[in-house]
Amino acid sequence: MSQEDYQLSLRDYLSILKRRALLIVGTFLGVSAVAVAVALLVPPVYQSTGTIMVESQQIPTDLVQATVTSYADERIQIIKQRVMTRDNLLRIIEKYQLFKDRPISFTPSEQIDEMRDLITVQIVNANVQPGQRGASATIAFKVSFEDRRPEIAQRVANELVTLFLNENVKVRTERATQTTEFLTQEANKLKGDLDKLENQIAAYKQENGVALPENSAMAMNTIQRLESDLRTNQRDYSAAEEEARSLDVELASAKAAVASAAAATGGGSSVAGMVDVNEIELQKARAQLAHMQETYTENHPDVRSAKRRIAGLEKAIADAAKEPAKPAGSGTSGLPVPPSVAAAQMVVAKIESRMAGARSRMASLRVEQGQLQVRLREAENQVLKAPQVERGLASLLRDRESAQRKYEEIRAKQMSAQVAENLEGEQKAERFSLLEPPIAPDRPIKPNRKKMIALGIVLAGVAAAGLVMLLETLHGTVRGADAVAAIVGQRPLVLVPYIPIKEEMARQRKLWWRTAIAAIFVAIALLAAIHFFYMPLDSLVFKILLRLS
Repeated sequence: MSQEDYQLSLRDYLSILKRRALLIVGTFLGVSAVAVAVALLVPPVYQSTGTIMVESQQIPTDLVQATVTSYADERIQIIKQRVMTRDNLLRIIEKYQLFKDRPISFTPSEQIDEMRDLITVQIVNANVQPGQRGASATIAFKVSFEDRRPEIAQRVANELVTLFLNENVKVRTERATQTTEFLTQEANKLKGDLDKLENQIAAYKQENGVALPENSAMAMNTIQRLESDLRTNQRDYSAAEEEARSLDVELASAKAAVASAAAATGGGSSVAGMVDVNEIELQKARAQLAHMQETYTENHPDVRSAKRRIAGLEKAIADAAKEPAKPAGSGTSGLPVPPSVAAAQMVVAKIESRMAGARSRMASLRVEQGQLQVRLREAENQVLKAPQVERGLASLLRDRESAQRKYEEIRAKQMSAQVAENLEGEQKAERFSLLEPPIAPDRPIKPNRKKMIALGIVLAGVAAAGLVMLLETLHGTVRGADAVAAIVGQRPLVLVPYIPIKEEMARQRKLWWRTAIAAIFVAIALLAAIHFFYMPLDSLVFKILLRLS
């Protein structure tokens, strides 16, 4: 059996404790002293907290619906991100000089990161009835800030609470205003579209007035009136045409009577004059016949009447040419026209005047007839395209109705948004109110010095035990009869104990006294230095007790 296989007994452990008593006590006291010093010297951290309550809308939601409908916890997180921006945090850091004791190498980005770690936003929920969002609703939240100086913690926490309150009002007002502006723009756009459709409908009605469904009766009345006017025109034209034909016959008879009267009076020059008149009338009649033949057929009454008149004029001219001419001296030149001839000429003039009137009336009736026919065709075309016009008008009316409905919906939403904006402006909607303002804390939240000291004592014991075990393992000395027996395989016959001499015992006692006196002097010197150069001992004791409390 080797030394490594030897199992230490209780006596061996007691012997180790006796031999290493000074080392164990020294290590335990040293580590404990360090732990106590660390626990007492770690600076305290104070936390100031402000509580903000989420108040529900003061006016019933069934009367006025707010624009902002998101949940409070979501809105709190959004506001938190907007409050904890780089600009806001840098402004607070510079305003309160939060990290003035840090080295120059402590960059602004590191300051912002640590600032965010020092800020805490804790949401307070309450149980609500099932059916709502989850099983809880946000009723309040707490904003906290940590710092080594209680007054700075309180000021910064108050600054953060103010930012949260202002940012909530700003967010809700901006959202309500943006909603109103958006709906106003949409309403104006739809109003423009509606006005455009109204103009299109007005132009369409103006363009297709007669063909509109509501004007169908008027269109039929117009067609009936035009047809009646056209029939009246045709009757008048037929009457004028018949009058012209009868006047034509009367004129031929009257001219023949004039020629007969002139022949009876023996006036050769009168006959020659009559012949010349007939020639002129014949040329006019032929010209009129050629003009009518370009327009009408050979069987038309006007063409036939013109041919009869031409035949009559040709016969009158031929008859006048067959009469013997009278001598020049035997004529009645210079004598007054006989009354019979004058009367016949007046009749001819009247007939010609009546014929001119009849032909003028016929021309005007022909023009009027053409106009009536054109208007009748237009009215009939308008009636024929009435179904197509009605279909187009129905499409425009449907578009206008749809646009009107959308415009009314947007207008209603716009009015609701305006009311909601007024609700937000007067802070009658859901809002944040300060329930508990941040106060200067009277005790730190960390460190927990009692726990640190207790942990230090435990670590001191572990350190002492570990050091003794390490030294015993590395030393390799054989101690005790059992260890010798384990090595050589036989127990020793005689055990000679260690017998110290007087001089050795005296040296040990002197060493102990000197160590104790030195420790006392060091402790006195340390206490004196602390009292005179750092803090009076009574104040230090009070401070330690205060921190431990």
